[in-house]
Amino acid sequence: MGLTVTEKLIAASLVEGKMERGRRIGIRADQTLSHDLNGVMSYQVLQAIGLEKVGVDLAVHYIDHNMVQADYKNSDDHRYLQDMTAKLGVICSRPGNGICHQLHLEHWGVPGKTLIGADSHTVAAGGIGMLSIGVGGFDGAMTMAGEPLYLTMPKIVKIHLIGKLPPLVSAKNIILEVLRRMTIKGGVGKILEYSGPGVSTLNVAERSTITNMGAETGATTSVFPSDENTRRWMKAYHRAEQWIPLAADEDALYDEEMEIDLSRLEPLIALPHQPDNVVPVRQVAGLKVDQVMMGSCTNTSLHDVLSIAHVLNGKPIHRDVDAALYPATRTVIRESIARGAYDKIIASGVRIFEPICGGCNGSGFAPQSDGVSLRTNPRNFLGRSGTATAKIYLVAPETAAASALKGVITDPRDLNLAPLDYDIPESFIDDRDLFQPPATEPRKIAIRRGPNLRPIPDMPALPDIITGEVLLKVGDDITTDHICPAGALYIPIRSNIPELSRHAFKVVDDAFAERARKANGGFVVGGSNYGQGSSREQAAMLPRYLGVKAVLARSFARLHLANLVNWGLLPLMFVKGEDLDRISQGDRLTIGTAELKEGQQYSVRNETTKREIAVASPLCQEDLDAIKAGGRLNQAKNKNR
Repeated sequence: MGLTVTEKLIAASLVEGKMERGRRIGIRADQTLSHDLNGVMSYQVLQAIGLEKVGVDLAVHYIDHNMVQADYKNSDDHRYLQDMTAKLGVICSRPGNGICHQLHLEHWGVPGKTLIGADSHTVAAGGIGMLSIGVGGFDGAMTMAGEPLYLTMPKIVKIHLIGKLPPLVSAKNIILEVLRRMTIKGGVGKILEYSGPGVSTLNVAERSTITNMGAETGATTSVFPSDENTRRWMKAYHRAEQWIPLAADEDALYDEEMEIDLSRLEPLIALPHQPDNVVPVRQVAGLKVDQVMMGSCTNTSLHDVLSIAHVLNGKPIHRDVDAALYPATRTVIRESIARGAYDKIIASGVRIFEPICGGCNGSGFAPQSDGVSLRTNPRNFLGRSGTATAKIYLVAPETAAASALKGVITDPRDLNLAPLDYDIPESFIDDRDLFQPPATEPRKIAIRRGPNLRPIPDMPALPDIITGEVLLKVGDDITTDHICPAGALYIPIRSNIPELSRHAFKVVDDAFAERARKANGGFVVGGSNYGQGSSREQAAMLPRYLGVKAVLARSFARLHLANLVNWGLLPLMFVKGEDLDRISQGDRLTIGTAELKEGQQYSVRNETTKREIAVASPLCQEDLDAIKAGGRLNQAKNKNR
């Protein structure tokens, strides 16, 4: 039996377990990625365990997320990160170089290697033929230290592409079509592997757009083969010697299959407030638009910027529209300027931001109250933009630019433009010298910590009996943005858990934090896909800090589930899904947790209604042991004593 691309990648990094679906496996990273938003927590963990030098072949840190320097907080964090990376043997990308996922694709991504990154969109590197998996800051730290990453061997879904995209229908529409079919839950426990003749029509940047936003299906990651287009990409970035071919064997077996005819796709749009709420653009064409944001890690390659310039072509944007571009990297900016694209975009009245994540994570360019904002970024969760009442729609760059011109949602094909003639250059401008190498004498590096950078709070072990109030009951698809708010007001305090905890669950219940403090902790109850979204481990840490001991839900998103384990917050699933309706906010619950055993059912007593409710944990024994200890950091500290 032949192997899939996914199986070949996993086999190359497998250090524990067997590649059998549903089995626990351990993989070792060849490369790690971190950034300033989650990296602070990673480096505090590494300090706490006393690491002196990273234990991977290549570790790269990017300063690109937390960039609004309204006061000292972000600048202090950046200084701390530059000190820590210099000391621990990590390459550092200085502020302003660009967005981590595109930068890594340009300068460091290598087909056949494994990349573990403390960001959910690390999966973007699957576009170059890497096994790239997003994790929280703690797991990011452990992989930097050389420890394996443990996960359940996923199912593998073959997405067979045939045909070729029509003019003005770009690669973003492919992943929107996948989301339309698969939904935000459909990828959980799976890896999406792209194949078929349509693959050869897509360059690496287009493939990365698809793998990047594949995270929104809940998938562990997405991968493309490494082929001639991959070789051309690496040659253009002066790294041809690192290329290897990588393809699935002809007799490889998949767990599921899906086919997409690219020639039949049309411009698509994700309506508020989920990335899978996808319809054709024509269905909502004519809706008034207040704001258009082009950019983010999903859609600011040179190809994307040239497409935007092709649509705008210097024509003025509509008077009622505020439009902006977040380019991906310095290289993209310089190449765009050289081709006249920037002049066309600026002449249209589009605001140009520095190459950072910015508006995607709510750190700048927030919409007006009740505003309709079209964006090319990967997420449109409620409140993520920084404006709680905004309505965010996700589109491809061509739709965004056309709508900016017309002032209403517009199918770009209605502009009757000639197709953009694009092929990747023979050679891109080489900006690798902008990266800062580690210190040659690391012992001489003094670590500077600003007053906002607070120590990681102590997380006590789980008691034998937990009892308390249901502090909050929520529905399905609660995202990490609901639990730990995004935006320029909250991102600068991500490394200050006591301060940030005051805003836990702010998007759904502004009174939660105060109620939790007064009750001295308790429980949170949710529906399906609890913890969907980003890698931010603060979504686990904040409830934990406020005294929450367990979360009861119908199901959990993969990445958040791992973060719950890392920080000692017990996840429990209803054995009978309808039992969710037998618990109300304000009820008092009790559960015995003296012995946590894999596969065991537990009885939760609702002291208010006198009912017994059966629950079970989805965790393996190793994870349950970590929960009992109060989290993996406690285990790591004890191990190093």
